[in-house]
Order: sequence, then structure tokens, then C-alpha cells
Amino acid sequence: MYTTKSEQQTSIQFKEHPHPHQEAFVSIENVGKVYKTSRGPYTVLENVNLSVKEGEFICVIGHSGCGKSTLLNMVSGFATPTSGQVTVNGKQITKPGPDRMVVFQNYALLPWLTVFENVYLAVDAVSPSAPEAQKRAVVREHLAMVGLTEAMDKKPTQISGGMKQRVSIARALSIRPEVLILDEPFGALDAITKEELQEELLKIWQDKRCTVLMITHDIDEALFLADRLVMMTNGPAASIGEVLNIPFSRPRDRERIMEDPEYYKLRNYALDFLYNRFAHDDVE
Repeated sequence: MYTTKSEQQTSIQFKEHPHPHQEAFVSIENVGKVYKTSRGPYTVLENVNLSVKEGEFICVIGHSGCGKSTLLNMVSGFATPTSGQVTVNGKQITKPGPDRMVVFQNYALLPWLTVFENVYLAVDAVSPSAPEAQKRAVVREHLAMVGLTEAMDKKPTQISGGMKQRVSIARALSIRPEVLILDEPFGALDAITKEELQEELLKIWQDKRCTVLMITHDIDEALFLADRLVMMTNGPAASIGEVLNIPFSRPRDRERIMEDPEYYKLRNYALDFLYNRFAHDDVE
């Protein structure tokens, strides 16, 4: 079900309004990305601009091929812009760093190490000279935070997909990054596990308040988690089409939000953007 014309007019209030007195913590300025191919230059992103405040939770949504991952890879430092620049806390990003940690959909755990050792590896890499007891305490603290105290001696092959993603989140947070980048972290999980991890992620974020940039294909997930929803146009030469402010107060209660008529206005507006205004003919 999509929005009627009157519903779209009502939803205009959800669009982003500028906040000139709030400084950007993550700044994406006039960013473009062009790849060289055998058929010539291929423009993935063009003229992308986004300002993210410190401690904000941003979700990015769009069809496959719209450059979502490329955009966040430029924030993480895994890719560099062809034009424009990305800055975090006033510093231009040119390479990866411990101030920005990424959680991938496929967990990226080392199978020969235990849960504890996978997290310890990150802590030790960032703080090699820290006292051993301190590093181990940090690992235990973050595994407890995601409910994995009892599983810390198990290897990835011995735990579920949801538990593996908990390890990935604990590992990312254990080095206390300024920016947490999540690339469809719950995309491969069943619906119940996905909702559980969404709840846990919100609790952790509210406690740590690091800045979060998250890619998702799930509109309901974005509306539950985010402060703002960034909606990308289709590629090639994709850009940011619209940014929706999510008005629900925090802490959030899923059932209460889903009973709010504003939730469905937002949901329908996002659906209309993705499947009517920027319909994608390709099958993912």
C-alpha cells in the first residue's frame, strides 16, 4: 500500500530542515565516486552532501547499486572520493582508523579463535601497550554488554548467526570508536533474532552514544532505530534524494511506535519514494 496524494502532502513535515547552529561531526561534502572500467568511467555517486551530528543515529536506505556501501566505505576509509571530501571531527578521511569501526553482514570473525580472542584481537591491536588485565577486562565488559559472557570460550562455528553478530558488535565497540558503521548487520538473520538485536543495539547506543551510520534495506528497522533516514536515488550517479526526520522520542518502544499513525505516514512516504518515485527494475 502506498501513499495517496493527500498523505504525501501531510508527510512533507517529515523532511529534514537545516540546523545551522549545530556543527557536523561527520561531514560528506560534494562527494563523487567514479570507477574506471573496461567500458569507460562509471559514476557510482555524484554530488553527495550530508552532515551528521555527534551521537546521531543515521540509517541509509536505497535500492541495490545506489552506492550505499561505497558511501559508507568512504567514511570508514576503505575507499576515497573521486571528488569532494569526507571529514570526521574536523579531520579529512584518507584511510581506515580506530576512530571508525565497521560491522559487516557476514560477521568477519576468525574461525580459529574463540569469541573472547576475536574481541581481544581488536583491543590489543589498538592498545598494545595497555596492561594485560585491563585489556581482558575491556573484552569481558563488552561481551557481557551483548549477553555473551557464557559463550566467550566458544569458537564461531559453535554459535548461532545472531551470536556471531553480537561478537562483531562487541568487537567494534570494544575499542570505543567515535563512529560505528553498520553495513546491513541484521540482513541475514531471522525476524525474531533481528528484532532482539535491534533492541540490544539501541540500548548499547543510548549508553555509549557514539555516532552511528547504518545501511539497511528494511524500512521498519530504520524507523525504529534512526534519528534520520537518508534515502538514496538510483544509480548510476546516485545521490541523496531526501532525508526524513524520525520524530519518535527515546527510549523507543516498538509496540507503541507501531500504534502511532505518524509511523505509517513515514513508512508510506518512504515506500512511495523507493517503489514509485525511484522504482528499480532490477531483481536483487
